[in-house]
Amino acid sequence: MNREEATKFFEETKSSKGRLQLDLEGNNEIYMYYCEDYYNYCYGTLANRTGVVKIFEIVRYNDGFLVRYPSQKDPERMPKFVKNKKLAWAMEEYDDIHKILNIERTYRINEAIKEGNIKDIILLAEALHEKKIAKIADNIARNKDVKMVLIAGPSSSGKTTFAQRLGIQLKLNGIKPVTISVDNYFVERKDTPRDENGDYDFECLEAIDTELFNDHLTRLLSGEEVEVPEFDFYEGTKKYNGKTLKLEKGEILVIEGIHCLNDKLTSKIPSEQKYKVYISALTVLNLDRFNRVSTTDTRLIRRIVRDHQFRGYSAQNTIRTWNKVNEGEKKNIFPFQEEANFIFNTSLIYEIGALKPVVVPLLEEITNKESEYAEAQRLLKFLKYFEEIPKEYIPNNSLLKEFLGGGDFKY
Repeated sequence: MNREEATKFFEETKSSKGRLQLDLEGNNEIYMYYCEDYYNYCYGTLANRTGVVKIFEIVRYNDGFLVRYPSQKDPERMPKFVKNKKLAWAMEEYDDIHKILNIERTYRINEAIKEGNIKDIILLAEALHEKKIAKIADNIARNKDVKMVLIAGPSSSGKTTFAQRLGIQLKLNGIKPVTISVDNYFVERKDTPRDENGDYDFECLEAIDTELFNDHLTRLLSGEEVEVPEFDFYEGTKKYNGKTLKLEKGEILVIEGIHCLNDKLTSKIPSEQKYKVYISALTVLNLDRFNRVSTTDTRLIRRIVRDHQFRGYSAQNTIRTWNKVNEGEKKNIFPFQEEANFIFNTSLIYEIGALKPVVVPLLEEITNKESEYAEAQRLLKFLKYFEEIPKEYIPNNSLLKEFLGGGDFKY
C-alpha cells in the first residue's frame, strides 16, 4: 500500500498491526501480509507458506501456549521441552509492570521521545533496577548462613555493573563485599582443554583449576589468609605477586563468572553458604502486539557497542564470533539458570533507543562483500523503528553505561 492507502487502512481497522511502518518518515511503501481477509505484518523474515515448516509442536503453558520448533543447529529434531519456571516468572513480572505503566510497546517509547517525556520512562526503568537490586541485598542480609554471592549470566548481561551496584546495597545492610576473580584460577595453558576444532576452550569448566579455587575458598571462609594468584594471560600461567586476601567480620565474598551457578565450581562449599544470582537482559519490549523484541538481539547490540567502545573490535568481528559465544552459553550457563536463588532482569525498556546512535554507524560499515552483511542489514532494519535517545539522558550509574561508557563505575 502507499501511505494514503495505509492511512485509510489503519483508520478503518483501528489496528496496530504493522503500524510502525507508517510512523517512519519517508516510508512510502507499507507492506502487509494477508491470508484471506486477515492482515498482519511480521518485522522479521516470514515464510511464504506454512508447508515449509515440517516439524513443530504446540504445548499448553500456564494460561497460554508455546509454539515449539527445532533449533538452527539441529533442524530435523525437536529438542526436549524443559520448563524454566523461574525465568518465565522473571519475564512475566517485568512484563506486568510495564503493561501497568503502558510502555510495553515500541510506539509508546517513540511517542515519549517525540513528546519530550522519555526522561520519566528512563527514571522509572532505573528505579525498577535499583528496587530489585536492593531486594537481593536484603535477602542476603537476612540469611546469616550466606558467606558468598555467586553471579552468572550470558554475555552482555551487565554483570560487572550489577555486581558493583549490589555491593553498594550490601554495604547499606552492613555487609562489606570482597570480590575474588575466577579468571585468576585458569589451569596452566598446557593443561587447557581444546574444542572440536583444536582451539583452546577457555569457557569450559575444566579450564578452571577448581581444586585450587575450592581450597582457597574453604580457607578464606575459615578465617585464614590466602595468597591469591593473578593469571598472566600472555604467558598462560598463574603468578603469585604477594597479593593476599582475608575475610574480616561483616565481609562476604562476591564472585562473578560464567560457571558460578554450577555447583561443580564451588563443590566444597555447603549450599546454605551460597546465594546464587542469575542475570540476563530478558527483554519485555514488543514492537507491537504480534512482534516481540528478541532478547538475543538486545544482547548482541549491547555487545557490538561494548566491543567497539572498550575493546576496539568492529561490528563485523562481534557478529562473526556471536554464534560461538551463544554455543558456550547454551552449554555452560543456561542449563543452570533455574538453580539461582534470584533471577535479575537487566533489560531496560528504553535501551534500544539509547544504543541506536552508536550501533547504527558500526553496522553500516559492513559491506555486501562480507558474510556478516545479511545479519547487519537485519539489525539495521529492526533499529530503524526506534527513535534515538541522547546519551546524556542516561544516568551515570545506569547498567547501560557498561556499554556506552562514561559511567560512575570502573570496568
